[in-house]
Amino acid sequence: MLQETRDQPQALSRTLSAGIASAEELRRHFGKRRPRLIVLVARGTSDNAAQFGRYLIEITTRIPVSLAAPSILTLYGCPVDLRDVVVIGISQSGESTDTNAVLEDARRQGATTIGITNDASSAMAGTVQFPLLIGAGVEISVAATKTYTTQLLALYLVGYALNGAIELDQLRKVPEWVRGVLELEEDIEALVERYFFMTRAVTVGRGLNYANALEFGLKLMETCYVVAERFSAADLMHGPIALVERAFPVFVFAPAGVTWPSMSCVLDRLQELKAETLVITDPRNTGARDKAARVIEIPQAPGPNTLHQDPSTHDLYTPIPYIVPGQLFAGHLAALKGLNPDLPRTLNKITRTM
Repeated sequence: MLQETRDQPQALSRTLSAGIASAEELRRHFGKRRPRLIVLVARGTSDNAAQFGRYLIEITTRIPVSLAAPSILTLYGCPVDLRDVVVIGISQSGESTDTNAVLEDARRQGATTIGITNDASSAMAGTVQFPLLIGAGVEISVAATKTYTTQLLALYLVGYALNGAIELDQLRKVPEWVRGVLELEEDIEALVERYFFMTRAVTVGRGLNYANALEFGLKLMETCYVVAERFSAADLMHGPIALVERAFPVFVFAPAGVTWPSMSCVLDRLQELKAETLVITDPRNTGARDKAARVIEIPQAPGPNTLHQDPSTHDLYTPIPYIVPGQLFAGHLAALKGLNPDLPRTLNKITRTM
């Protein structure tokens, strides 16, 4: 898991290099007919990527996005009307049976189907009209890391293909940005010692980084056997914050931008409750350090003009680099606990459900 986390700059570079041609093909397709609705279908870590895709596509294109419930088709036998819809399946292996069933049904109905997968020979790649392959390479660990971030990158390319407000030049900075984040590994390894006895936690994000709260919580559960509740900052304040008490571990994704005021209010409340807060942020967000017990501050994006001119999109390109500290944290905590994150108990790399 840790080695595959460190492999991400190369995996992201490969995904971008190979994916631009596929994105341009999709861009020509969508230029003839802009979709009115997009449906994303996925499970597990890929479903967390889909949550990100929902925010990204709606923010950058204004096209409404829905997340499919595969059991409506596979269990209830009630296929929904997907004519003139774009259906995007996301699966690391491309062998998720219920995801592929939705894609097969959608294509029969005349929907445009896209498959984001790491395997060109997979059932998904053979099912969809437009395979969009990620360049993660072989991922051995059951705990997905580089397939998650390359899926996020592929979703940026889908947004670009839909003529969304996504800049390829900014995407080209992401692999080097992740390389800079990986230089924090020793500091993160030292930090996890404090959490050796942690058995429960809360992970919090909002907007584009809500998916990272879901994914980091999943990593804590599957690799460290920590019971992790995962919330949007807004949902946390609507009741679940009642479970937080003194020294309760809360992990918060807090980039600058439109989500920061609400995240700041959440951190103020967590301070009042004397929670054990660890905030992942960056140098642009100068107020975060004063509101957290501990901070992981990732470097700024490389190159000039790293601060996007529109304050509403300051966090647009943060989700990929922001998840890397969480991946490193979970991998090192598992190792410290004497657990093997590559082979979590009862789990397999490919999960087939219907």
